[in-house]
Amino acid sequence: MIIGNKNFDFDNHCYVMGILNVTPDSFSDGGKWNDMDAALKHTEEMIADGCDILDIGGESTRPGYTLLSDEEEISRVLPVIEAVKTRFDIPVSLDTYKSNVAKAGLKAGVDLINDIWGCKYDPEMASVIAKSGAACCLMHNRKEAVYNDYLNDVLDDLRECVRIAKNAGVADDRIILDPGIGFGKTLEHNLELMNHVEILQELGYPVLLGTSRKSMIGLTLNLPSDQRLEGTLVTTVMGVMKKCCIVRVHDVKANKRAIAMTEKLLEY
Repeated sequence: MIIGNKNFDFDNHCYVMGILNVTPDSFSDGGKWNDMDAALKHTEEMIADGCDILDIGGESTRPGYTLLSDEEEISRVLPVIEAVKTRFDIPVSLDTYKSNVAKAGLKAGVDLINDIWGCKYDPEMASVIAKSGAACCLMHNRKEAVYNDYLNDVLDDLRECVRIAKNAGVADDRIILDPGIGFGKTLEHNLELMNHVEILQELGYPVLLGTSRKSMIGLTLNLPSDQRLEGTLVTTVMGVMKKCCIVRVHDVKANKRAIAMTEKLLEY
């Protein structure tokens, strides 16, 4: 798959998406990078550590987050997108579920739209992505953690996301799927899906895994968000072994090394 000007060999390698939250209230790093100089310095550090894609987000989606207006979210992300695009040669993902924000980001050069509602929140999102030709990541999500047949329900929900995207004209080679660890799921749901994340392979699309510092790790290990690196690395290793193609993480260098070691072992 080509994202931006880079060709991603998802059949043979797992890539690192570095998280750049330009928010005052994200669960793990809120307020750390919402100053332009800090955001650019952190971007430079993540690229030096081996980041393959940069994911920029302007609205926290932690539990109980505050919904932003389109205008406020655009005002947060747009200057950072433009500055990153001017200074660095890296594919840029925009973490948003709002079509107006996506439209503004795509106009500024965003290469991928990362939608935590998988085109289900905003009815215009799929057509905005389709018209742009950009790649998209469609994440599994539900308003309530209520399921009849949990793992199959997750697959069916993702099939619906794909159907919405394709009906709007998004091409197959533009679609990535995310199991949505930490969204619309209990702790037990998250652990079960993580352990069986390979089931997403039957849908036929690259899989992005986003577990970095999440509550699944915090609740399991009884640790605050700034002490969840080891738990994150375990999920990254499992993700590689279960054919995930991208991991979305805060700690680029450590995850890059964990992937490299896992992939080397899997050669033998």
